Amino acid sequence: MNFLDRRERRPITPSLRDHVLEDLPEIAQITHDELRSKTIEAWAYALAQSAFDRVTDIPGEANPGTLRLRRGNQADHLRSVTRIALAIADDFVGAFPEARIDRDIIIAGGLLHDVGKAWEFDPENQARWQGDPSQSGLPALRHPVYGAHICIAVGLPEEIAHIALAHSHEGGFQTRSLECLIIHRADDPWWSIAGAAGLLDPVSDGILAGRKITPRLLPG
Repeated sequence: MNFLDRRERRPITPSLRDHVLEDLPEIAQITHDELRSKTIEAWAYALAQSAFDRVTDIPGEANPGTLRLRRGNQADHLRSVTRIALAIADDFVGAFPEARIDRDIIIAGGLLHDVGKAWEFDPENQARWQGDPSQSGLPALRHPVYGAHICIAVGLPEEIAHIALAHSHEGGFQTRSLECLIIHRADDPWWSIAGAAGLLDPVSDGILAGRKITPRLLPG
């Protein structure tokens, strides 16, 4: 089976789109109609090419097998990063009204920055890559790269594709847009803060120790 054979495992249905909106209700805050509908379409497209039925089915991990939430899923991360990014944007615009920050791009970009994880976390893909990394790599494409592909494929503006690509390490080779920088700053420390708060599985303790972070004990 080649790459093109795997591109769409099931049709994109109204039910699949409804589940995206249920799992990521902040989508409804996007005021631009086309951007709102294409944000839903991007996640529906991503899920249709994966083994996951919903965004909430994707494990709550930074990368497969690393920085794993004790409880929660990928939607919890996406929604939290989006809320934090909005708080940053709203605070700056509130204090400096002359600042031009596109709130719709912040919301869509925050909810889509990890849209490529449906591909990177897919169990079939992981099994294939781990079985023979010499064949197509491990992974073949990291989620920022595949996320940019999804954004382009469904016709999202380049501002969103840029956020999907540049929010993580790959962005270190680019000049980030203002909205991407905000989302990067909301996303980058998110997993470290979750770890410091004791919200990550102990399997993550070694990574946290390398970042000089000690998990706080949870009650009980």
